Amino acid sequence: MKTVYWFNELSKKNLAEAGGKGANLAEMANMGLPVPPGFIVSSGAYFDFLDANGLRDVISEETGKLDVNDERALGRASEAVKAAIIGARMPKDTAAEITRAYNKLCGVSVMPAASQEVPVAVRSSATAEDLPEASFAGQQATFLNIKGSDNLVKSVQECWASLFEARAIYYRIQNDFEHLKVGIAVVVQKLAFSDKSGIIFTANPVTGAEDEIVVEGGVGLGEAIVSGSVTPDSFIVSKENMQIKSRVIGRQDRMVIRAANGTEWKNVPEALQSRQKLSDAEVLGLAGYAKKIEEHYGKPQDLEFAIEGKKLFIVQSRPITTLKKTAAAKALRQANEAEQSRRVEARSRPTGAQPASTESAAATGGSEGKVLLKGAPASPGRASGPVCVVVGAKEGYKVRKGDV
Repeated sequence: MKTVYWFNELSKKNLAEAGGKGANLAEMANMGLPVPPGFIVSSGAYFDFLDANGLRDVISEETGKLDVNDERALGRASEAVKAAIIGARMPKDTAAEITRAYNKLCGVSVMPAASQEVPVAVRSSATAEDLPEASFAGQQATFLNIKGSDNLVKSVQECWASLFEARAIYYRIQNDFEHLKVGIAVVVQKLAFSDKSGIIFTANPVTGAEDEIVVEGGVGLGEAIVSGSVTPDSFIVSKENMQIKSRVIGRQDRMVIRAANGTEWKNVPEALQSRQKLSDAEVLGLAGYAKKIEEHYGKPQDLEFAIEGKKLFIVQSRPITTLKKTAAAKALRQANEAEQSRRVEARSRPTGAQPASTESAAATGGSEGKVLLKGAPASPGRASGPVCVVVGAKEGYKVRKGDV
């Protein structure tokens, strides 16, 4: 296996070399979709790195008899493995290959001058990522606005270490994935200087409706939206006529922007916070790309996008592995449809007229009342209980039985 592959060398079939994220980006780039150019540091480079530094034994020793329900032990094992990976030496040949690829991405054949250094996004791509029976998404690291080959090589190594975040170790053990059989590739792409960014679902993740596309976005880099740190604008587009059928405009007070080397948080100007961030044309353009991608893969997709000026970019696509047609989702959809019907009826009723019966009014919850709270549902619901706030897996021991 080579150390570095360019997108045009791979396809969606190359999961072993490029991981789910990398293989899907290569596939979309070769479809002619607007994907920022880049290359992939293969999973083979990761395994060669482990062998060159004798790290397989370290991983086996730290995770072999680990009780993942012991949160403190899990945290200690995670920190030990990550420290060993970050502290190990990158093989010279591997570092040289990554540097050559970065120089090529910068458009030069030798080390670029500081002014020629292209800022890149560095994203982890696990080789077992996004299989139908697994959902590894979000468990590994992403670094934005990385400049210079030395910083890039360091970021690649940190991506490898993130394969052993506590939650990633926990997930693999709980789902019977062997740690040393799950590899990790790293995607390196030119960073889109995104004014706006967000996510797209080609099926409604709340109701399970597969005839709807959900577009959520805001201003700044995608890190804020993807992590759930801010409230995005949310649009539902009908697949049947590709028209916007509903919109909820969120109030976004913070955004992530590029810094000297990396990213930082910045306040959104007051005048923009409660305004619609994505134009209708942008929403429909993104929905069109999303529909094309879903048709190509033959299953609902979860995508990420970036908008630079008037250019739309797709920066990730993966299958939705958590879409379930649950009874709760069905009930929520029926309730939404009933509410829409009630509103249509109310608009068509003469002024002062009353519903046909008190029974029908009760069935729809009545037409009058004080709204206490409104917003977009995050989930149709699965459990309830006292809320326990923790900062990462290290504090998981604080959670008691019955907490959520």
